[in-house]
Amino acid sequence: MPDLTMSIPHRLSRDEAQRRIRAELRQFQQQSAGMVQTIEERWEGYTLHLTVAAVGQTITGQARVEEQTIEVRVALPWLLAMLAGGVRQGIEQHARNLLLPPPKP
Repeated sequence: MPDLTMSIPHRLSRDEAQRRIRAELRQFQQQSAGMVQTIEERWEGYTLHLTVAAVGQTITGQARVEEQTIEVRVALPWLLAMLAGGVRQGIEQHARNLLLPPPKP
């Protein structure tokens, strides 16, 4: 399985970035209840270990919350590896939007 790796910058505290990722995963789990067979989430400090199984495919990944970046590694099964460019772009765009700094008053 080929791995996608990316580094997504942020200007949040590590705790706030982690909080947003946790909240986004809860929302994803609620929205995808009928489409996804399994979502396994495990945190070790600031590192997320994630496994998602849907339509016969399993995607595993890690996201490490650093001071100024989120380091992401996703292992794609061969069927999805053909779409790696689109998957990468989707992850990066969604993560950048999620990690935007709060608006200034």
